[in-house]
Order: sequence, then C-alpha cells, then structure tokens
Amino acid sequence: MREKMKKSFEHWQAVTVYLMIYDAIAINLSYFLALWLRFDCRYTAIPRDFFYSFLKFAPIYTVFSLVIFWLLRMYKSIWRFASYTELLRVTASTAITAVFHGIFITVIFGRMPISYYLIGAVIQFILVLAVRFSYRFILLQRSLFESARAKSDANIMIIGAGNAGRMIIQDLIRSNRSDGNVVCIIDDNRNKWDRYIEGIPVVGGRDSILSAVEKYKVKKIFFAIPSASADEKKEILNICHETGCELKSLPGIYQIANGEVNVTDLKDVAIEDLLGREIIKLDLEPVYKMLTGKTVMVTGGGGSIGSELCRQIASHSPKQLIIFDVYENNAYAIQQELISKYPNLNLVVLIGSVRDSGRLQDVFSTYKPQIVYHAAAHKHVPLMEVSPCEAIKNNAIGTYKTAYAAMRNGCERFVLISTDKAVNPTNIMGASKRLCEMIIQTFDYMVKNHRENEIPQLHAHQPEDSWAPRDDKKITSHTRFCAVRFGNVLGSNGSVIPLFKQQIAQGGPVKVTHPDIIRYFMLIPEAVSLVLQASVMGKGSEIYVLDMGEPVKIDTLARNLIRLSGKVPDVDIKIEYIGLRPGEKLYEEKLMAEEGLKTTENNKIHIGQPIPFEYDGFFKELKRLMEAAYNEDEAEVYELTKSVVTTFHPTNDKSKQPIAV
Repeated sequence: MREKMKKSFEHWQAVTVYLMIYDAIAINLSYFLALWLRFDCRYTAIPRDFFYSFLKFAPIYTVFSLVIFWLLRMYKSIWRFASYTELLRVTASTAITAVFHGIFITVIFGRMPISYYLIGAVIQFILVLAVRFSYRFILLQRSLFESARAKSDANIMIIGAGNAGRMIIQDLIRSNRSDGNVVCIIDDNRNKWDRYIEGIPVVGGRDSILSAVEKYKVKKIFFAIPSASADEKKEILNICHETGCELKSLPGIYQIANGEVNVTDLKDVAIEDLLGREIIKLDLEPVYKMLTGKTVMVTGGGGSIGSELCRQIASHSPKQLIIFDVYENNAYAIQQELISKYPNLNLVVLIGSVRDSGRLQDVFSTYKPQIVYHAAAHKHVPLMEVSPCEAIKNNAIGTYKTAYAAMRNGCERFVLISTDKAVNPTNIMGASKRLCEMIIQTFDYMVKNHRENEIPQLHAHQPEDSWAPRDDKKITSHTRFCAVRFGNVLGSNGSVIPLFKQQIAQGGPVKVTHPDIIRYFMLIPEAVSLVLQASVMGKGSEIYVLDMGEPVKIDTLARNLIRLSGKVPDVDIKIEYIGLRPGEKLYEEKLMAEEGLKTTENNKIHIGQPIPFEYDGFFKELKRLMEAAYNEDEAEVYELTKSVVTTFHPTNDKSKQPIAV
C-alpha cells in the first residue's frame, strides 16, 4: 500500500515539474514571438535594445509567473476534468502576469513596442491553456472513438420522420449516448422518401421495414409517431416484431407540445401497445366530486383491482376509506402505500371475510359506508373447478351477505365487480359471478318496490328461523345496486401476462392452452375507471360493459411477449399447447344475447338490460345452493347452479359424475 502511495505522489510531482518547465518556456517564448512577429518574422530585424531588454527581464518574469500560477493552484488541478473553473484561472494568471510584465519591463529596461505587450499576452494565454486542455481533449476523442465503435454494433432505425423522430435523432447526436447509431428512417409519407434528416436517409414506408433492417443491419427500432392511432401502431409494431430487433416507443404526443422529446422518453414496447385500440379514458370529474367527503368501502381492497380503486379514491379526499380484505399481506401492503402517499387520509384497514355475516354487520353498523365497491371474489377458473363449493360460498353467498349488510345500514351505492366469464358460463367461477349479478338485480328490485324487509338474512350455521332478520327493526333502504363487467385485466394477480413472462425468464416453454383461444383485455386503470363511472351513472340493476375492442388471441400475445424479450418464438423459446383447462372456453362474451345493449353518454360504455326472472323463488333456490355448498356436496352444487343460472353449461359437470362409494 505504501509503495503505491509513494508511486502516485511521485507521478503527481513529476507532472508538476514538467508543467513548470513547460510554462517557463511558454511564457518566454510568447513574448519572443511577439517581438519576432512585430518585426516581420525576421530575427535579424529585431533591435538589440528590445532583444536585450527581453532577455534581461526573462528570469524575473519567469519566477513571478510561476509563483502566480502556483498561488492560483494551476499545478493542483486534475486536468482530465478541466472545466470552466480552470479556464478562469488561466485567464486570471495571464491578466496578472501581463500587467506585471508591461509595467516592470518598461520601468526597469525601457518601453517596448505596443504590439509586444498585447501579442505576447495572447500567445502566452494560448500556450498555457493549450497544454492543459489538450489532455482532456485527447481523452474525449478517445472516448468518442470507443463510443462510436460500440455504437457500430447497435444500428438504430427510427419509425417516423416527423418532429418526434427528428428530436430523438438530435438527442442521440447531442448527448453522445451509447444507444447506437441511427442509420435509417421509416415514414409512410412518400414526399419524405430519399430525403435526409440530420444526414440520416428516409428509406421508405412500413413495407420497407424488413428489407431496411437487413440492409442496414439494424439492431434497435425506435417508434416515434406519438400521434399514431392504436390500429396503425399495432400494424407497424407487428411488422417490427418480425425483425427480432429491440423495440422502444415514445409514450405520447404531449412531449411534442412541450418540446421534451428525447431518448429518455422512449420506453420498451409494452404488450398493451399491441391490443389494437386506444386506451379508454373516461370523464371522472363527477366521480371525484361524489367521492369527496364520503365514507367509501372497498372489499377485496388488497387485490389488483381493489388496490387501484383505493389509490384512486384516496387521491380525492374521501371522508374515510375502509379497506376490507381477508388476506392480511395484501391489505398491509396497500395500507403502507396509502399512508406514505396520503398522510392525512382517514384510512381504516380491516381484516375479515365477506362470508362472515357477523363481521360484516359489525363493520357496516360501525362505519356506515355510503359507497361500497365489492371486489372481493375468487377469480381463478381452474382452482374453482376443483373447489366449486368455495366459489359459491365466497362469490355468491359472500356478495349476498355484503349487499344485505350494505342495504341494512343505509349504504347509498353498491357496485359489484363482475366478469365477462359470467356470460354463458362454462365454469363454476363464471356461474358464481352470474349468481352475483342476479343477487344484485334482486336486491335492487326489492328495494325499488319497498320490499326490502322481505329479503332474508343468510346464515349457514343457524337454525331455520334465522332465514329472517335477527330483530324486528324495519329496514328502509335507498341503496342503488349495479354491476360492472369487464374482461381480463393486464398485469393483475394471476393474469396470463405475468405467467408468460415468468416462463420466458425460465427459458420456456411458454404454455398456451389452445392456438385459437381469444380473450378481451383491458388495463387496470381502464377497469377502475369503469367501476368508478358506474358508481355515478348507476340507477339500479344495470350491468355496465366497457367496449374493449376486438378480442386478442392468447397465442399472439405469447409470441409478441417472446419477441419483446429479444427471442424468436419456436426457436429460442418454444410454445407448447397444453389444451383447454377444466371449465375453460375458447372465447369470452361481454353480454348475453338476450341482455341486449343500451348506449350511454360515453360511447365506450354500454348497459346490459336486466334479464327478468322470478325474484321470490330465487331466494329459496339460493338458500338450497348455500346449504349444498356448506355441506360440500359438489354434485348438488352443480345441479342447483344449472337450475338457477339457465345459461350455465359446464364442461366439468360434476352433477353427472358417479358418486364414489
């Protein structure tokens, strides 16, 4: 260690000595050159008096200059990092020494030519500065060379010859980023073909992408058309995916307006970019006005949809936000997030099950929530197929008990979060969610007809007379009940996208159930927006449905995810078709045909008209179903569910399976 320190010190000392020697030569050479230039670059033409004055003053000037340089710390700077500060020091030292030189050589030895004083100072400044900044310049040039060599392996194609594309190119050039070299530009505007932007050729339209990638050996593609429609973006990105290049996309057009477009605004192309529709944005101002000052409860508040609902609600000053969830880890996570972000939020986090009537009654009577978003449910189709009784207990009976507690305790609005799997269900999960919708419709019918006191209170482990309310208290309710139905939510817990990403990270195979299976997809913010909007629009019994565009093939999603990971489907990562799982169908529907569609003020939201059914008999059937579920009679659960949900056609019908003896 000591030897290394000694060696480092000796090197620094040697550099200082070399610089002092150089400076001694440079400052004297500067004024000699000034004399030489003054007399037409002829040494013999220099008058002896002037030359001898210069020689005699040289030792004095040298010592003085080196002292000034030392005092201004010009021998202690690290010149590889030379900057504006070092420039100021060189300038100050030149000014001080020039003044000293002018005064003392004139006083001691006589006046010199005017040009001698001026030109000598300028040359000294240049020579002293040059040696110090040349080191940094050499390092910079070496860095540029190495960067250019690295970039040569990462040729970039820009999609879009507009303002965004131009600004991305300028940023790459200006910032000397290591992203790569832009070698070509693609744009569908024929007027731009065979022309140049910042020296980069526009080589053609989207039909030229594949050939240009091969010709220019492109490794990265930057999509820079923020104004492109979803259909255009999907088509172009699908072509880009065929190249196997790394893809990045500009998030939106707002950067153009603000002049903020640069390479750092580019993001990896996300799978939602390939859904083929615009992100749906609803006017939520009426929603936020309604939430302000209200007590709001979210069941299943720790889940994907529930937690996002809590975030949106918390940001708009509710009187109180109640998170109700049976899974403490999720509840704790969203609790800590909201406490950190909204320290003044009146937040209550409660652990409990929607299957527990006593717990629900205690919570509702204590906190009196005015708006309830019911997101608690079992949603995983294959798991519910092997545990059908749990689907009925948690989804159907849990919804009934929660809705009853809400109605009995003066709740104003109750919004059920449903699913497109409730339409013509082929699995018990979808059928249980259809039961939830029927429960909501029944409650709404009874309330509107002032028959709320006829609604029985469910107790699975109480005697027969518990089918009625526990006391004689009359219930007067004005609760509005509605449901919101949407498809698969990208990025939610248990969704297909995280599963595919995990399988890709493990090297495959990516397991797709069927090459033709399709699903509707939406983003978590879209789903939450629809739920919030429904809580304002709902007048009772409605099933709100979001226009989710065209359904997407799961096989296509899997292949695009593999390409986004820089791999080639069926080459680097295999795709394995494992067949439909129990209860799964090839396609999902948003509404049953008999429900029909009614438009709303927002053309992206539709309302399904309630399907009439016999409400009074529904309660008795639901009671029998509850008893079968709590008796763990799976065959009876399937049989009763089919009789209540007439559109239920299970692929895994346990009611037809022989009973084991």
